[in-house]
Amino acid sequence: MIKRNLYYKLSPEFRFYARKMYYFPVDIFEKIIGNRDKLTPPKGDIFIGSGDFKKQGENQLHLLKKYIHLQPGDSVLDIGSGIGRTAVPLTKFLNHHGKYEGFDVVKKGVEWCNKNIHKRFPNFNFKYIPLNNSLYNSYQTKSGNFKFPYNDDSFYKAFLFSVFTHMKIEDIQNYLNEIHRVLKDDGWCCATFFTYDKSDNLENFPGFKFPFLREGYRLLDENLEEANIAIENEKLLEMIHASGLEKVDEIKGFWSDFSRKHPDRDFQDIIILQKKSK
Repeated sequence: MIKRNLYYKLSPEFRFYARKMYYFPVDIFEKIIGNRDKLTPPKGDIFIGSGDFKKQGENQLHLLKKYIHLQPGDSVLDIGSGIGRTAVPLTKFLNHHGKYEGFDVVKKGVEWCNKNIHKRFPNFNFKYIPLNNSLYNSYQTKSGNFKFPYNDDSFYKAFLFSVFTHMKIEDIQNYLNEIHRVLKDDGWCCATFFTYDKSDNLENFPGFKFPFLREGYRLLDENLEEANIAIENEKLLEMIHASGLEKVDEIKGFWSDFSRKHPDRDFQDIIILQKKSK
């Protein structure tokens, strides 16, 4: 936790630089011996998540197939596409009838994806959106009024892994509203959150403690709201209903109970949403 707190005190630019330097020897060694395939970015360029890049992506694809019934011909929206962790395994799953669209606030991730994924798979498209997120950048444009760059009713499936956990509460509401707008009727969304009940004592959780209490949510870091946010279940349900979406299922993650760790679960809590036809 001390290491994480120190990391959050760094500027967004220096966080990227520090990671690049930390993994520089490994990345150079792998490049020399040819131990990295063309659809795996250098470790120093991976700015989201931890652990094995390829295995995590494959597990995320497994979760999408299991919980939102992802099909090879689906039109898919990846909100917070990062540096292609989920897009890479999707290149082997989506067929020529399928369509993938992803966007992210980190320019270098989008550039890597366009250079290495879109170039080989033209039905995979990535957009760079310069929105403010104090964890990743110092831009001024806020996410609260951002309109996704896609038409209404464009996608059968949408997903967000570890995106809502790094956003401000008002921005999360806007994204939920936009997901409802761009989903087709009866479309599905898989999103991960940190969630808790009022009665939960987060001090007893083995993972993040979220010590800073706000109205309906808690923060991991008082000064960097986007570092990690946990939302009270009742509050989240209100937000989902306000967007027009419906909560269909919840699969508790193992962040709050390591005994839950299983390939059918994520570290964070999975919330399955649907845009019901009228």
